[in-house]
Amino acid sequence: MSDRVYPAAKPTANGAAPPAANGAANPAFPANKAQLYNANRPAYRPQPPPRRRRHSRSCCCSCCLCTTLLILILLLIVAVAGAVIYVLYRPHRPSFSVNSLQLSKFNLTDTSLTSAFNFSITARNPNKKITFFYDQIAVKILSGDVDIGDGSIPGFTHGRKNATTLRTVISSSKAPFPDGTDISPLKSSLKNRNLPLKIQLDTKVKVKMGKIKTKKLRIRVTCDGIKISIPTGKTATSATTSNVKCKVDPRIKIIKWTV
Repeated sequence: MSDRVYPAAKPTANGAAPPAANGAANPAFPANKAQLYNANRPAYRPQPPPRRRRHSRSCCCSCCLCTTLLILILLLIVAVAGAVIYVLYRPHRPSFSVNSLQLSKFNLTDTSLTSAFNFSITARNPNKKITFFYDQIAVKILSGDVDIGDGSIPGFTHGRKNATTLRTVISSSKAPFPDGTDISPLKSSLKNRNLPLKIQLDTKVKVKMGKIKTKKLRIRVTCDGIKISIPTGKTATSATTSNVKCKVDPRIKIIKWTV
């Protein structure tokens, strides 16, 4: 028997290997998933996100540290300057004392008030090297929370180691009272013929220490604990002022609050 010669298998159109002889499966085609995705390749693992740099945090910390250090340096400079000023000038607040207060007229009705006071106060400057410059002083007399008299004192220069006596006439003519004013305490005082009073002075003052001049500072002087009898005729009555104490407070405005 002669041997038969078979022609070689034609290559496929896409260049793939021909099928195996005798119907054996071709291991290269069709490719399974492992062959398609290369089973020997290591599995993909997601990489963790890169760590954020601490540059911004360290920058913020450095800024806070510099700000704190700057504030401490400024406070130290202010403290040293204050200590130097205190040693050189020994500053003290001015003091005030009520000399006399007379009530010559006081008429109260349900809708109106008429009053007239004669007022005298002494301002003292205890400093040897400091001069005070006062603006016009607004004077107000209160009985409880009710304003019963208003006046003013002209501005003046308060020299070193000096005592200055200030006088003014304080009067009021209110008709009618402002809305919400409670005058029942005034009526009770009128029945008892004894009127409790508080004197309030508001002004601005500038301080001169040697060649140093400060800006104007608001101050309020409050003299409390005064009692005066209500006159029955044309004779004025006088208040006892020997035990009256006056307090001087700076009025520092922060934003919308006054300290």
